[in-house]
Amino acid sequence: MTDSPINMTRPLDLTHEKHNVGPQRIQRPLYADLLPTCNNACPAGENIQAWLTHAQAGRFREAWQSLTENNPFPAIHGRVCYHPCETACNRGHLDSSVSIHAVERFLGDLALQENWQFETTTTPASGKRVLVVGAGPSGLSAAYHLAQLGHEVEVHEAGPMAGGMMHFGIPSYRLPRDVLDAEVKRIENMGVKIVLNHRVDDLVAEKDDGDFDAIFIAVGAHISKRTDIPSRDAGKMLDAISFLKDVEAGNAPKLGRRVAIYGGGNTAMDAARVAKRLGYEPLIIYRRDRAHMPAHDFEATEALEEGVKIHWLRTIKNITETTFTVEIMEVDDKGRPRPTGQFETLEADALIMALGQDVDTSFMHKMPGLQFKEDGVVIVNEQMMTGCPGLFAGGDMVPSDRTVTIGVGHGKKAARNIDAWLRGESYVKPRKHDLATFDKLHVWYYTDATQRPQGHLDIKGRQSSFKEVVEGLSQKAALYEAKRCLSCGNCYECDGCFGACPEDAIIKLGPGKRYRYDYDLCTGCAVCFEQCPCHAIEMIPEPATAG
Repeated sequence: MTDSPINMTRPLDLTHEKHNVGPQRIQRPLYADLLPTCNNACPAGENIQAWLTHAQAGRFREAWQSLTENNPFPAIHGRVCYHPCETACNRGHLDSSVSIHAVERFLGDLALQENWQFETTTTPASGKRVLVVGAGPSGLSAAYHLAQLGHEVEVHEAGPMAGGMMHFGIPSYRLPRDVLDAEVKRIENMGVKIVLNHRVDDLVAEKDDGDFDAIFIAVGAHISKRTDIPSRDAGKMLDAISFLKDVEAGNAPKLGRRVAIYGGGNTAMDAARVAKRLGYEPLIIYRRDRAHMPAHDFEATEALEEGVKIHWLRTIKNITETTFTVEIMEVDDKGRPRPTGQFETLEADALIMALGQDVDTSFMHKMPGLQFKEDGVVIVNEQMMTGCPGLFAGGDMVPSDRTVTIGVGHGKKAARNIDAWLRGESYVKPRKHDLATFDKLHVWYYTDATQRPQGHLDIKGRQSSFKEVVEGLSQKAALYEAKRCLSCGNCYECDGCFGACPEDAIIKLGPGKRYRYDYDLCTGCAVCFEQCPCHAIEMIPEPATAG
């Protein structure tokens, strides 16, 4: 392993055969910017490559400022996001993806340590007031972006604290509460007003009483799904969300020695791992196999490491006070579970149901023009607006996957569209550049530099406390990870094209200004294109000339 993820010391091969060179040039090179695959995969719409560029140069505050233009919660996301950006990272085709989430966490933690605050917006006050219902990730994201756009924002939250399911659905061993509270506080410091213990039951009255010009609804999915299980003298039964909320509030229920958790999602894994920390013997019962579980694989790995037992391909058919009759399932060729007619008995003193959550939209039904899907979520258009003009919705309220990062992305998108609607305009999203896929890169300079792993709390500590499990990166490790970025699709001024051109047709414009071509000298040989590591050069047909 090397501490120099990008090695530019290899001499350039200047012996390329010239292509398309003859009496008349038929193609010419053109500097271009493509869309990095990481940026494209980020549900929050972060410009990942931009803030990584700052980070790899040690400009950490500039990196944090660039990051928070799109996402106000880097310390949170660096811990709880499932980082689809890393799955899409082109570096994964070489050794391993850049640990983007770990660098993001480093920047977020450094910002909290240094008490960095959001810069005061220079946008003139609009005079408009926007109500946000729900202080979860989507609502807080919308409030942040709306405030940056010059609007007065008030957030009404039914619970006793801001954060929504980040507080009540994500255990503190994954997201320490001081980190969560500090990043929320930074939004309040902008002037956003958060009203706690304020349940909204009548949207019309709420809008009129507060003289609001627009509303964004972002109520989380707090209602646990149910299933009918025949029972006789059943022991204690409760749902996973109530269990996690009670533990968070310091009112952990007494459940006996063995606790069964029914479900295979991330909430089921969290409930089991929390139960383990409370001293119980947790076992998960799930009707599919591990390959088809909705939980992320690392969640199951960490649960198993901590001593949680998982019974795959089992479905509960009947329960008594301390026993569960489960049917053994098998997976068909489409990945769906089907019964085998074989049964077994498991022992447990309590059952925690973790079969997913629904959202309560009953308080919206008085609003005109709304449409709902069968599962209760509200239908919105491309602008995140419902069928009622001026009423927008996002996060768990709308048809979508339910993650913190998707919710934050919804909040940003809604804010931009609310801003445009309040101004009597329509927000037009900029056109995406072409994608810089791995096959377009010329990674001739590549040297092995595998990802730096994050440390973990020892197993004993994980089983007996709520201390944070995953450790952050040191400054040195964060710099190393940032430097592993390949800068896919965008010039980082490596001078490769400048050094390779046999005709001296490339002119350096100075630091940060990149290059330009002198087409009077350029022969169209494509040497610059072939050696450009990040595909920041395109070869285009020579423009037709008038005859």
